[in-house]
Amino acid sequence: MDFTRSSRRPGLVAGLGALVLVLAACTGGTGRPSSSSTQNTVTGKPVTGGTVTYAQLPASIPNWIWPMSGLAYFSVYNISNLQQPMYRPLYWFGGHNTQPTIDYGLSVAEPPVYAADGKSVQVTMKPWKWSNGEAVNADDVVFWMHMVKAEKDNWAGTSPGAFPDNITAVTKTGEQSVKLTLDAKYSNNWFTYNELSQITPMPMAWDVTHAGAAAGSGGGTKDQSRCPAVYKFLVSQAKDQKSYATSKIWGVVDGPWRLGSYSSSGNYSLVPNKAYSGSPKPRLDEVKFLPFTTDSAEFNVLKSGSTIDLGYIPAQDLPPKPGNAVLPATNPVGAAYYLRPSYGWSVNYFVPNFNNPDLGPAFRQLYVRQALALTLNQPLGVEKAQRGYGYPNFGPVPVRPVSKWLSPAAKQGTPYPFDPGKARSLLTGHGWTEQAGVMTCTRPGTASDQCGPGVQQGTRLSIKYDYASGSQALDQEMQQYKSDAAKAGMELKLKQAPFNSVAGEALPCKPSQAACGWQIANWGGGWIYAPDYLPTGETLFGTGSGANSGSYSDPTMDRLIKATQQDSGTQPLYAFEDYAAKQLPVIYQLNTYAVNAISTHVGGVVFNPLGTLTPEYWYRTK
Repeated sequence: MDFTRSSRRPGLVAGLGALVLVLAACTGGTGRPSSSSTQNTVTGKPVTGGTVTYAQLPASIPNWIWPMSGLAYFSVYNISNLQQPMYRPLYWFGGHNTQPTIDYGLSVAEPPVYAADGKSVQVTMKPWKWSNGEAVNADDVVFWMHMVKAEKDNWAGTSPGAFPDNITAVTKTGEQSVKLTLDAKYSNNWFTYNELSQITPMPMAWDVTHAGAAAGSGGGTKDQSRCPAVYKFLVSQAKDQKSYATSKIWGVVDGPWRLGSYSSSGNYSLVPNKAYSGSPKPRLDEVKFLPFTTDSAEFNVLKSGSTIDLGYIPAQDLPPKPGNAVLPATNPVGAAYYLRPSYGWSVNYFVPNFNNPDLGPAFRQLYVRQALALTLNQPLGVEKAQRGYGYPNFGPVPVRPVSKWLSPAAKQGTPYPFDPGKARSLLTGHGWTEQAGVMTCTRPGTASDQCGPGVQQGTRLSIKYDYASGSQALDQEMQQYKSDAAKAGMELKLKQAPFNSVAGEALPCKPSQAACGWQIANWGGGWIYAPDYLPTGETLFGTGSGANSGSYSDPTMDRLIKATQQDSGTQPLYAFEDYAAKQLPVIYQLNTYAVNAISTHVGGVVFNPLGTLTPEYWYRTK
């Protein structure tokens, strides 16, 4: 099950199953889909109208509609499945293809124009309209920038020293044009892919402080100091889930879809925005999203062939992957569906809380993190729990789809191959002794054979480990991990909870805060790179970054990250990537790819590796 946070707005938050449903042939393994009997295709003549039903992952209900949020709501489910179909970001990435690249045709703005000195950029909006008749214009970009500047501590995309701090001025240069002045020269490619990508224009109908107020009366567009009052109102509206489908605020959209219905139980639907300015226009009458509590429940409904049009086959219900093929040799759901694989532009991991008052000092010791990595048997997890439909993941750059960003060292595999004996030796060599089955610090201090700075006498590696419920494969992996970690004297006290609960607790915190009681959180995956599409790490691992869940901080990491932003070429990224692989700011875990089932009466489905949905391309056949 792949419960991924999105760096686009977590995010959060899905590798351990089927999250990013790129429902089309996609390279991987042999580079092309299996030619087996599972390769059915769309049948019938395309028609206009009709409904398509989409199966959501277990316990992954979208619960935040405003495209600005803190880390607790920064999930792929909120962003890609709920927000972006209605509220278009400045630039659209992934397009209707299987590559994590920019698509200017689907973007609301023209290509950015950088000054010769690289210290400013001009953005010009296309002549689009909001559904209420407002123009999508420069004011909408200024409003967004004022809001993230004013509320950066409440926005998960904040990276101290980077966005939005590195934008020193936002100047409206015309009705459709905005100039952003930067604090230094940056790589144009990086700034477009990782900074401009985070801007979502907001309508003047949202610049208000109470229901029924005149558009723009909140004053946040003209004066940043007035944004906190607007923010407070919009947060109150985003929390009021029961009003989502009828809200006059959230009903103002510029994307191809608007909300048709919404229930906090997870049942919701999208219907066409008849005023959509872009192309293509939706062909369907409705897209229905169906919630499930477990992947087994989803599979049982899928097999019935009557309710789900776009679904996924859980790992435990797949036959073992045949050799180098991508898809199974037989179709577990029959001739009513065709199967396609998909890969996410993501890395998967679980997070130790470096600021936990009890175990934070231990997690800050590299050798402890190495012990956690050395006892996680990723190849076994791929083979057994995932039935072969996955691949190990050992660093911050996605392994699939194949890209130039994967370093030569990363291509060689993990620096920490599975070895519980070595993990045990690392701990005993640093002042830990096994007592009653659990490693206990018996030699506190800072010498090389002692436990390390801040680790107190008697500290026990008995770790509260929370992970997402709903996936048999993830549960199987965690039970195996518990057993293997115990061989090194580390006790994992496993506890399952819904994705939203685990992701919601895994927030940056200070040791004195009650919310800092969590020790390790595994929401079932990790991070999909969107909207900072280049995997340069500032959002995840930069000191003080909004999505740095575990509060990791390292000056060398910060320096290497900054170099990736300002220097061109692949070498700066390789240096950061290799350092992050060895330093383990998170503990990397296996990635999976999805085996997706699509009704033979549904066509036009191409979900890209960024997890963004484009149902305006979908159609039914007859």
